[in-house]
Amino acid sequence: MTKVGLISDTHGFVDPAVYKHFANCDELWHAGDIGTVSVVEELQNFKPLRIITGNIDGQELRSFVPSNLVFEVEGVKVAMTHIGGYPGKYNSAALAFIRQHKPQLFICGHSHILKVMYDHDNQMLHLNPGAAGNHGWHQVKTLLRFSISMGKIADLEIIELKRKELS
Repeated sequence: MTKVGLISDTHGFVDPAVYKHFANCDELWHAGDIGTVSVVEELQNFKPLRIITGNIDGQELRSFVPSNLVFEVEGVKVAMTHIGGYPGKYNSAALAFIRQHKPQLFICGHSHILKVMYDHDNQMLHLNPGAAGNHGWHQVKTLLRFSISMGKIADLEIIELKRKELS
């Protein structure tokens, strides 16, 4: 069994509560809009990290962080991109990515809106953890935590952090 902590849209800030909520996770996944190299380093020092860039990430991050990932964990094929949309409303690039890789789990960020939806047309679970940073229009920082074992995704939890600090 692999326990996963899923985060997105940190925009240069990692809330200290992330470490508490993901303490028992085996891996941390970040779905883009990292913000700074220091966030990557901070998260890598905490847990094994799978991470992609988002639309706000500059060339320094893009030089060593990919924009998309496809990987398998415990028999579940995962595809991750930052700007994806959601079932019935995928953008054309995300839909092509999904059709090419046929994942069981599709993860994106960008919208700052937490979504957990099953996509019947593509036979996959769609996850967007919302936004965990302070930058953006969201009022509550959100994270997802779940486990993967023997080809199944289970124990999905939505975590809401304190109201974001307004800057």
